[in-house]
Amino acid sequence: MSKIRFVWVGKIKEPFFRDACAHYTKKLGRFHKLEETILKDAPGKLPPRDKVQHEGKAIMAKVKPSDLLICLDEKGKEMTSVELSKQLQRWSEDPNLTPTFVIGGPFGLADEVKNAARVKLSLSKMTLPHELARTMLLEQLYRAASILRGSPYHHV
Repeated sequence: MSKIRFVWVGKIKEPFFRDACAHYTKKLGRFHKLEETILKDAPGKLPPRDKVQHEGKAIMAKVKPSDLLICLDEKGKEMTSVELSKQLQRWSEDPNLTPTFVIGGPFGLADEVKNAARVKLSLSKMTLPHELARTMLLEQLYRAASILRGSPYHHV
């Protein structure tokens, strides 16, 4: 069973997002071993630019040499669910690399993190709240894993 890592900034505050993330995490966990790192939001007194830098340093401190870093960014590449499933399969093929998805805090990701990423992925051209982006990513990864296994979850 291949592994997928997640590095998230901030806890999920809304119960409905927590429930949705737990739901898709459980489903995705049938197909992949999951590892989650949740980092604290930067201190509230900092200006947005400094928050992004603070969180960026915390993210980079958690990145392992074996991580294939995939940052979610509105300017990243958009994929269909089928394209994501094929990409997930490629990312999971190398036993020495672990696909590691990163979602920053409310003000996004530091350039340091984006530059370290091998892939920049977009869920939408629109800006999404990070809690919604986390939920959508988990659902799409579950859908991708289902497609790869021929599950009827994804209706073609």
